[in-house]
Amino acid sequence: MPPVPDLDTLVWASAAVRRFAAATNLLVAARRFRIVGGDPRDAAALRHLLTALGAHETEPRADRAGQVDERIDQLWCLGSPEESTPAVERAADRPRGSTLIVVDAGRHLPAVDEDAFGPVSPARPGVLAVPMLSDDVFLVSTGRDPEDDPAADARLRWARRSMPVARSVAAELRDGGLLRGTRIGVAMFLEPKTAVLILLLRDAGAEVVVYAHADETDDAVADALRSAGLTVYASSTATLPEQKQLALAMLDTAPHILLDDGAHVIRLAHQERPDLLPTMLGAAEETTSGLRPLRVLAARGELGIPVVAVNDARTKTFFDNRYGTGQSTVFAVLDLVDGLASATHRVRPGGAAVVAGFGHVGEGVALVLAALGFRVTVAETDPVRALQARFAGYAVAPLVEAVGDADLVMSATGVPDTIDLDVLRACASGAVLAVAGGVDQEIAIDDALAAGAQRQPVGPKAERFVFAGADGGPIVLDDGGCINITAAEGNPVEIMDLSFAVQLGAVRMLLERGDELERAVVPIDPAVDDATARAALAAFGSRPGPPGLLAEHPADREPDVRTRRFGDPA
Repeated sequence: MPPVPDLDTLVWASAAVRRFAAATNLLVAARRFRIVGGDPRDAAALRHLLTALGAHETEPRADRAGQVDERIDQLWCLGSPEESTPAVERAADRPRGSTLIVVDAGRHLPAVDEDAFGPVSPARPGVLAVPMLSDDVFLVSTGRDPEDDPAADARLRWARRSMPVARSVAAELRDGGLLRGTRIGVAMFLEPKTAVLILLLRDAGAEVVVYAHADETDDAVADALRSAGLTVYASSTATLPEQKQLALAMLDTAPHILLDDGAHVIRLAHQERPDLLPTMLGAAEETTSGLRPLRVLAARGELGIPVVAVNDARTKTFFDNRYGTGQSTVFAVLDLVDGLASATHRVRPGGAAVVAGFGHVGEGVALVLAALGFRVTVAETDPVRALQARFAGYAVAPLVEAVGDADLVMSATGVPDTIDLDVLRACASGAVLAVAGGVDQEIAIDDALAAGAQRQPVGPKAERFVFAGADGGPIVLDDGGCINITAAEGNPVEIMDLSFAVQLGAVRMLLERGDELERAVVPIDPAVDDATARAALAAFGSRPGPPGLLAEHPADREPDVRTRRFGDPA
C-alpha cells in the first residue's frame, strides 16, 4: 500500500479537487482519471485522494485487435505545458459524446497552455470549451476561482450533456406519448440540474409548473425557465408568507402529479387544498426526511394520494445519498471554512471530525472526510449502524461525548434536534457545525436562542453561538440549512442524472397505474432501478454481467427447493 501523503501535500490536493468540483459540479467517484507530470509526491497525494473518493486510475492498454484504449474522463495535469500538450491531444481522440475534462492542477505554475489548442470559449463559469480539439473536451484550472457569473443558459447546457440516463428515459416517455395532457408540479431545489428535468418533462409533452423555496432558488435559473415559456412560482427574496402563497398558486394550477423534495408541498396540499387530491394521480418524494411524515399520514389513513418512494430506489439511495451528498456537503463545508479567518475556527488538516448518523448519507460524509485526512468519529443511536461504522474503521461514541474535542461536526440524520442544546453546549469553542441534507432545526438553533445564546457573524454564512458565561462558542454554517443546497450547487450532475431518471420512472408508474395504486407510500418498481442502472453503466463505459440463473426462471415457476446434498431426491 502506498504511503499516506504528508498533510501539507494532501491539503493542496484537497483544494485542487474541491476547485475542480466547484467549477464543474461533476462527480469524482466512479470516474476514470490519469495524472500527467509534476512532482511525484504531488502526483501521489492526488492519486491517493482521487482513489479514496472512488475514482479509478487507468493506463493506456491495447485491446485484442491491438487498438490502444486511451479513454478517460479526467486528465489531471501537474507538470509543464510541454508534458501536458501531447497527453491532452492523445486523450482528446475519443468517441463523440464522451466528455474529457482536462484539469490544470499545476501547484505553482500553470501546467496547461490554453493557447496550444486554438481558441477557447466559456462553457460555464470556470470551464472552457476547446472546439478545435473536440466538442467534448473542456479545460478547468484549479489555480483560479470560477467566475461569479449566473450564466444560467450555459449551466443548463452543461448539466444536460452530463445527464444521459434522464434524457433516455424522457425520450421513451415522449415517444410513447404518455405525458400529453398531463400537468406536473415540480417542487425542488431550483438549479440547473432540476431545470433540465423540468425541460425534459416539457419536451416529452407535459405541462410543467414549478415552485421552489426561497433559499433553494437560483433566480437566474428561474428566469431561464420563464424565458423558455414555463410558469415558475419562485423567488430567492420571498418571505415565508410569500413562499406559502407561491406554493399555493402552483397547487391551484391543479397538477395531476407532484414531484417533491421534503414533501412540503405534498403536505401543504393535504392541509390547504384537500379538494385537489381526488383529481391527482399521485406524487413522488425523493428524500428520507420527506417520506417519514408521509408514512405517518398513511398509517393514520390520512394520505389522500399514492406517493412513490423515489428515495428508496436503490439507484437513488446508494448513489445520491452516499456519493453525491457525501462529496457535495463536505466540499461545501470546507469551501466555506476556507473563507473564515483561521483564528476563528478549529478546523485543521488532520483534525477531528464527528458525523452524527451512519445511514447512507452519514457513510458518504464519513468516507469523504476520511479521504481528506480527518480522524472521523461516528455517533449513531442504532447499534447495528454503529457497529457498521466500527467495522468501516471509524471510532464510535455518543454524540454529546464525541463533540467535546471535535473540530468539525456534521449532522447526517435528517432528524430535528440531532444537535440539541446539550450537544451545542458540549462543543468546543471554534468547532464548526453543519448539516448534510437535513431538516429544519436539525441543529437546535431555536432552542439555543431561547436559552440565551447570542449570534455573532464570523464570515460568509457562518455565525458563532455564544452562551452566557461561555468564552467563545461553536460556529454554525448557514443557519443549519442543507449545506450543499443553500451554500453550493447541490449534488454532482451525474448523481442527479440517476435520481431524476428514477423520478421519471415514478412519473411513468403514476401515469400507467396511478388509479390502481394504494393511497400510501408505495415502492418504486424494481424494473425502474434495473433500467436506470443499466443505462448508467453504459454511460460510465461499463456493462453488467449476464442475468443470473434465478433471473432466467419465469416469474411463475418456482425453483427446485429440494436438497441434492445427500443425493438425488426420491
